Amino acid sequence: MMKHNFDRAKQVLTALAHGIDPDTGADLPSQNAALQRVEVVRALLAGIAALELAAARAARRAQRPGSVGKVWSAEEERALIEAFQRGDTVETLAAQHQRTVKAIEVRLERLGLLRPSDRTMNEKPRSRAIKDPGR
Repeated sequence: MMKHNFDRAKQVLTALAHGIDPDTGADLPSQNAALQRVEVVRALLAGIAALELAAARAARRAQRPGSVGKVWSAEEERALIEAFQRGDTVETLAAQHQRTVKAIEVRLERLGLLRPSDRTMNEKPRSRAIKDPGR
């Protein structure tokens, strides 16, 4: 859903939650029993919250470098190695390859060009679940 669609959907839900006709701005008739029920208003508010989360997520994605999540080609990897050995900084390499600093560091580590202790970005744990040692 595009930003305009998120905004319009949020406007419609907000108007309905406040008992207002989203098209005319007039108060909805008080005999409209559906909009008077607590669970309906809560559902409308939950929809608004979900749209806000989706819009925020889309905004974050739009700011990511262009190659995030793409597979490394042999040519791109070769260029990375050459530039790193030439002395280019990780930040420069990230900009050149349209990847995050973390992605560059992980790739350099896998290529044996960077030690884990030299990384500036720490790995996030994949799971916070405690494993049962009895299994």
